[in-house]
Amino acid sequence: MNKTIKIGNIDISNDKPFVLIAGPCSIESEEMVMRIAKDIKEITTRLEIPFIFKSSFDKANRTSADGYRGVGIENGLKILGRVKEELNIPIITDIHLPDQAEKVAKVVDILQIPAFLCRQTDLIEAAAKTGKVVNVKKAQFLAAWDMNNVVNKMEKCGNKNILLCERGTSFGYNNLVVDMTSLIEMSKTGYPVVFDATHSVQKPGGKGNSTGGNREYVKYLSRAAMAIGVGALFLEVHPDPDNALSDGPNMVRLDQLEEILIELKTIDKIIKK
Repeated sequence: MNKTIKIGNIDISNDKPFVLIAGPCSIESEEMVMRIAKDIKEITTRLEIPFIFKSSFDKANRTSADGYRGVGIENGLKILGRVKEELNIPIITDIHLPDQAEKVAKVVDILQIPAFLCRQTDLIEAAAKTGKVVNVKKAQFLAAWDMNNVVNKMEKCGNKNILLCERGTSFGYNNLVVDMTSLIEMSKTGYPVVFDATHSVQKPGGKGNSTGGNREYVKYLSRAAMAIGVGALFLEVHPDPDNALSDGPNMVRLDQLEEILIELKTIDKIIKK
């Protein structure tokens, strides 16, 4: 039975119209974040697609020590709080350490567990104990059914506000593939499944001292996920991905987002009619 997770007036469920989780990979500046959030809200309002804004105050798993990490937790939460208050948009952001959970939960609506950290029990439990919705990304090295153990950890802490996110699986060196059956396997938990299309086209460490990727494939993988049926689609979006400070090669161009969403909404509607 499909569960419904509520964030304000937004319902996320595998059998309801998909929700868009989108924004730039990392907070580069307050001005840019506000601009992107406003533009995406205008697009999703026109298309009647529920929207949750995503950006990270810290990218702790950089390929290189010189990689851009972000603006830090204090500035980051201040900026995300402004997006939430001024634009009335729910917010999701990553946490990397257990002691960040409670502080971040005071500002955002959804806590996100990065893929590499989804087996860190202390982090999962800290996030769960906040009572917030938690989006757990499936690690690149895990089978879809291994996420049952993550669900069990969350539920043992009394939290059933769970989203499970697919973001690709390691395939050899510097490459990811997406097994679309993992969306089906994770949906067997009953919890909403999120498909992260932009991280799924990454080439981890593919540029030597940074991660590569191929944003050309984002729309094709998104189509496939929509055809299976998911609760939410996760897209990282930027007005100028080629000059972004983090994850540029796999982010969707902001001026191409509406065209992609129109197509995906059509597929989603057919599948869930």
